[in-house]
Amino acid sequence: MSQPKTDTVPNRLIRQVRTRLAEGKRVRRTLPEWGRLAVDRPLPFLCVYRRPTRNPDNGAFRLVTSEASYLTCSASRLQLDGVGRLAAAVAETQAETFGGFLIVEVWTGKAPVVPDEASVDMLRPSFRVFEPRGNGHESLTDSFEQALRRLKLGRQRATVATVESARRWPRGLQPIVPVAEIERIGCLYYGLEVAPIFRDPASGEAYPRVLNELRRRLSVALRRFFYDFTRSRTTAAPAHFHVLGRRAVVKALWEVDAMLAEASESYEFLLSLTPVNGEQAWHEFERKRFERTPAFHYRPLPVEPVVLKRSLYQAPVERIEDPALALVFREKLDELDRQITMLQDRNTTRFLHESIQLYGGVEDSLHELAVGLLERIPPRSREGPSVGTVDSEAFAARAREEIEFLRAQWAAVKTGVEIRSDVTGLLVSKGRLLVSAHSRIPVSRVEALVQHEVGTHVLTYHNGKAQKLRLLSTGLAGYDSLQEGLAVLSEYLVGGLSRPRLRLLAGRVVAAKCLLGGATFVDTFQVLRNTFGFANRVAFTVTARTFRSGGLTKDAVYLRGLQQILDYLAGGGALEPLFVGKIAAEHIPIIRELTWRGVLVTPPLRPRYMQLPQSLARLERVRRGISVADLLDGRQR
Repeated sequence: MSQPKTDTVPNRLIRQVRTRLAEGKRVRRTLPEWGRLAVDRPLPFLCVYRRPTRNPDNGAFRLVTSEASYLTCSASRLQLDGVGRLAAAVAETQAETFGGFLIVEVWTGKAPVVPDEASVDMLRPSFRVFEPRGNGHESLTDSFEQALRRLKLGRQRATVATVESARRWPRGLQPIVPVAEIERIGCLYYGLEVAPIFRDPASGEAYPRVLNELRRRLSVALRRFFYDFTRSRTTAAPAHFHVLGRRAVVKALWEVDAMLAEASESYEFLLSLTPVNGEQAWHEFERKRFERTPAFHYRPLPVEPVVLKRSLYQAPVERIEDPALALVFREKLDELDRQITMLQDRNTTRFLHESIQLYGGVEDSLHELAVGLLERIPPRSREGPSVGTVDSEAFAARAREEIEFLRAQWAAVKTGVEIRSDVTGLLVSKGRLLVSAHSRIPVSRVEALVQHEVGTHVLTYHNGKAQKLRLLSTGLAGYDSLQEGLAVLSEYLVGGLSRPRLRLLAGRVVAAKCLLGGATFVDTFQVLRNTFGFANRVAFTVTARTFRSGGLTKDAVYLRGLQQILDYLAGGGALEPLFVGKIAAEHIPIIRELTWRGVLVTPPLRPRYMQLPQSLARLERVRRGISVADLLDGRQR
């Protein structure tokens, strides 16, 4: 019989790795037996995971694959020499560049013992940090402990214990790099034992969602530790801990991004939910003395929902290694699934329930805000000092001027304005502005609506197009609230957020509340007209938007989003990151992280109002903290 092969990592591969690292190049190598070495760029640390030979340890290797520099390999003794020389080569080469190097080996311990298997403590993150013996590492260990203690899973905050030990690797194994070699290189070696809360205690199978969430949280903690080590023990000085995150992403990510973006772009969601006979329906409703719900008609669906869902779930989201981006894509897949179901269920009783799942209901605080605005603003409030209106042609011409303003900043802006008889009001779809042929817009509102539609919706669409992630142009999950809040804020910043406009946004919230309370189309119309004093045509338009396709709660997001963005800016949030694409408020930390990591680039487009002194003065007023009602008092300041 032939002898077992012990040199599982050939010297040729090690030499290639040394050369590429010395030249500052990325390394991604699959090991002959099992595992992978992935080093994104020159970095002074390496995360190590060794797969046990007997215990399957399902999913545990993913705890390190989120990092910018990691090595996964088998814990077999036959592998130790080869992978040890490989790890030493990485450590030595990088230590020569940075003047120091850190190895963190990660493994799983025993499952936590809890009295009741249904106890929430089963999902409490638990760690043991194994630090080197001797003086001089206390502050670094403290920073590691602090980073881990900040970690929460659900509402369970992590517990952390520290062990000062000569053994900083899994029990029963040798260090992946011999201790003498570690000392020669000048390398620090830490161990991290993770409680396997992401596995079923009986079967050993991984809970995918728990594992993904733990990976995401742990990755941030490790990055903070790498940051403290790098700044205190090496010659490098990263500006932020996220800088030490991954820049390169696996091919699967771009594949998923393309598949989800193509699915999103294969149908026009809001256009498919909007009646094509809005003008005729109004005249019908008027003829019937506002006592009978008009008949609405919709476009035929351009896609087969079943086929679209089948292609949607072929996207290999589970193969995305980056936990932050994996979360973003999973959320978007779920949102697209819900949208496709809604298209299939137009004009059925199921549609409203699906709308609530997608856009939410109307919380009491939002309804109180809306009613308060309606009570404060007289029904006969006027738009502004300017008199007269412009038609669809004149408004479209002004919108095209604004698009040219964007194109002057970035020549890749390719969009247009269409005047159509089958839409109501204004609508941006796939970066195109659609203007109703029946539009009559007050002169004082033209600039505000141009900034709302072009300066926000068209701009963020094309800024998203400037990124590698296509979903930033089509929209991340739940982007509507922040996007519409930003658009309404732009109206205020250019001095065009009028009292009737705020009444309209508040009226939309009231209409959604009526819908959710079981009111009919006619009942809701009467509440808006008789209780809150809306004109007949305005009350009809608000009601029609709310009851379209079976009941759509989306229109509540305008006022909710405005309040959300006022709170965000008053809390010190920056406005610029919101222009990167179509994102939700919860994505702002991820956008910041991806920007620090170099995955995202600076958006090429900025709205006109960010160059206007009057707008910047209003923005400063918002930053000092004001309510939605306060916007009325300082509209022209």
